[in-house]
Amino acid sequence: MNKEVLELWPELNWIQDKDLREKTANTWELALEKSVLTLDDLKRIPFTLLCGPDLKVTFMDHKRSVVHIARDAGEKINAMYHGELTMDMDVLIAGAILCDVGKLLEYVLDKNGKAVQGSYGKYLRHPFSGVSLAEACGVPAEVCHIIAAHAGEGDMIKRSTEAYIVHHADFMTFLPFKERLIV
Repeated sequence: MNKEVLELWPELNWIQDKDLREKTANTWELALEKSVLTLDDLKRIPFTLLCGPDLKVTFMDHKRSVVHIARDAGEKINAMYHGELTMDMDVLIAGAILCDVGKLLEYVLDKNGKAVQGSYGKYLRHPFSGVSLAEACGVPAEVCHIIAAHAGEGDMIKRSTEAYIVHHADFMTFLPFKERLIV
């Protein structure tokens, strides 16, 4: 596992299945190889292009919060629903870590170093490119499903329980920025 990816994603160590952990890390390594974005860029660019240039929450701030919220929700569901609703924690965590990996292909930097949607991203949004990257690294279908279903594109299909959790963790930490009332 690439040391830089592990520094970016210490949450990879929460994935108990070594093979899935490696495939999840490999997907990030592949995305970084194909992207114009660097690790430092991910720690400074805004997490979304939809909320204006003054947003202080970085790509990695948002991504890591989604993983933490998803994990906490999964643990509560496993603890409190008497086995009637269960969460595969490895699938959940891997899916949360990977759900926005495709943004590394969707975003480019303009001449001022600002993140903007590139031409690739205009044709293929990050759920599609994310699945492509993950499949190239052998990530299993149940995790690829989370990547595909976490955004609006997932509204057209039935989501797994893990995909619902990642979708809601992502949107509950995005929509308030996009739709909040300014008073």
